[in-house]
Parts: sequence; C-alpha cells; structure tokens
Amino acid sequence: MPVLCSSCAEKRAVLKRPKTGHSLCKECFFWAFEEEVHQTIVAAKLFKPGETVGIAASGGKDSTVLAHVMKLLNERYNYGLELMLLSVDEGITGYRDDSLETVKRNQQQYELPLKIVSYEELYGWTMDAIVKQVGLKNNCTFCGVFRRQALDRGAIMLKVDKICTGHNADDVAETVLMNVLRGDIARLRRCTAISTSSEGEGVVPRCKPLKYAYEKEIVLYAYFKKLDYFSTECIYSPNAYRGYARTFLKDLESVRSSSIMDIIHSGENLSVREGIKMPVQGTCSRCGYISSQALCKSCVLLEGLNRGLPKLGIGKHHRLHDKILSQQPLTEKEERKLKSVEF
Repeated sequence: MPVLCSSCAEKRAVLKRPKTGHSLCKECFFWAFEEEVHQTIVAAKLFKPGETVGIAASGGKDSTVLAHVMKLLNERYNYGLELMLLSVDEGITGYRDDSLETVKRNQQQYELPLKIVSYEELYGWTMDAIVKQVGLKNNCTFCGVFRRQALDRGAIMLKVDKICTGHNADDVAETVLMNVLRGDIARLRRCTAISTSSEGEGVVPRCKPLKYAYEKEIVLYAYFKKLDYFSTECIYSPNAYRGYARTFLKDLESVRSSSIMDIIHSGENLSVREGIKMPVQGTCSRCGYISSQALCKSCVLLEGLNRGLPKLGIGKHHRLHDKILSQQPLTEKEERKLKSVEF
C-alpha cells in the first residue's frame, strides 16, 4: 500500500525527509524546504528591501539551489532585492571551466546578471600553476584564501550590498568540528554566524540562507526540481582536511540523525572565557584587506609563490613579514628553514 504524504494526506509520498523523518509528496517537500529557508531569512533579518545581493555561484548543487530559491522567494514574498550571480574561476582545467558552463546556463535560466572573476587576472596565478608548485597537499589553503578575497573583489566590482553563499548545515557542522580539532578559538567563535558585518574596507557582508538546510535535502530538492547543476568534485581536493571532518560527520549522522544540528547549536552557544587573548582585526599593510597580521594571508601566499618559496605562507612565519614588506631578500638560513617545511 502506498504511503500518503504526511502533510497533505492526499498525494503519494515520494521521499522521507532526512531532517524530520516526514514522508512527503514532491509539492509539499518543495513548499516545506522553501518555507524553512524563508523563515531563516526573516528570523535573521538577512536582507533589507532595495539591497543588491550577489549570489556566489559555482555551478554546484548548493549554489544552484540557492540561486533558484532566492529568486523564487524574492518574487513570492517581495523582498525587493536585486539579485546577481558572482563566480570565481580558480583556473582548474577539466573542473572549473566545465562548472562555469553550468553557471552560464543558470544565468540564462534565472535571467540574472553574471560576473566572473579569475585567479589569473587577480593574482597572476591559476590553481593549475599553483598545484605544479606545491603539489596536492595544502593546495586547498591557497585556494580557500584566494577565493575568499576574490569573492570580495568581485562583489566590489558589482557594487553589491551583500554576498550570499550556499553553505549548508553540513558545511557549518564540518567547520565547527575542524576548528575544534585545530584548536582555532578565533574562528570557532564566528564560524556559526549566519551573517557577517562589514569587517573592514574592501569586505562585503556575507550571509548563509541555507545554514539550516541539510545537504541531503538540497540534493533531493535539486533532483526533484530537475535543476541544472554540476556534480563533479574538485580534482585537487582528495587530501583536503575538510574531507576527514566530513567523513566523521557522516558516521555520526548514521548513528544519530540530529548530529549535524546538534553540532551547529553547540557551536552557536560556545563562549570564550574572559581573559583569553584573541587576535586583533586590522588591515593588511600591502593590499588593505582584513588581517590580524602586518600582511594578510593572501599577500604572504602570493609573495611565496612569486619568490619561488611557496611554503612561505604555510604555517606561521610572522617575523618574516617586515622583510616581505620591504622586499628584502631572505637569508640562506631562512630559505633553508622554509624549504624544510613539509607540505
């Protein structure tokens, strides 16, 4: 006997929600998913009427669902937003060039303006070239740092008021786990925030409308809606640290389905004991981007690449920042030490 939808009790259920366990028909699932995203937006007051919002678009399931739902809710509830797509081309042959074709199709499907910024035009390096220098270990460090700044630069070019990203509940829970395992208190304090304020000049506020949406449900939504998205994983990320946190989280979820939300709520309620010294946010002396050091991580990584010392940006070498700023050559001892750093 077919199972009826537990919401409308009329149509046949086609899925069981991983998040709630309810059996729903397609239409009721679509409505429930969209309404939950809407409630997240309203409760957190993510947007104001008249704002221009850039949607970080990679062509993957998360950003494609985000673009679709943002356009739908903007029209359904009259948010009064001007939406745009913003993509970053990291320069990964056979991966990003293919996914950008999906983004271009999304642009036509959703009739939204699209801006693409590339690592090559911003930094003079592609990820293909960087991986040739550093190999497949720690390459995600370069990509993550450069990507964050590239999104901000693209947002400034588009003159948007906010950027919304496709980070989902699984992503947030993974980040909490990673920061706990690394002992990174500074990032642990802010990684669960659903939105960020403007942290400095050249930094555009960001928000996560899909923060409480399970990855499994995003996949189901994209599948049943027949959305056009790119599903191949990055060819340079098999050894990424996040992958280990993701595997651990999936194992936890198989034992306790609420693990993802439990970890997020734990992260949201963590507080730092009074008297603990935290990094002071300033600006990079070279590019003006936010940084707690004299040079931001992006400038240090880029300097290392340009000097033929890619390991310069791996680990903490703050004492070398003054030399980098003044363009002084490193001593043989300093170069030997950097070359001995294991990737």
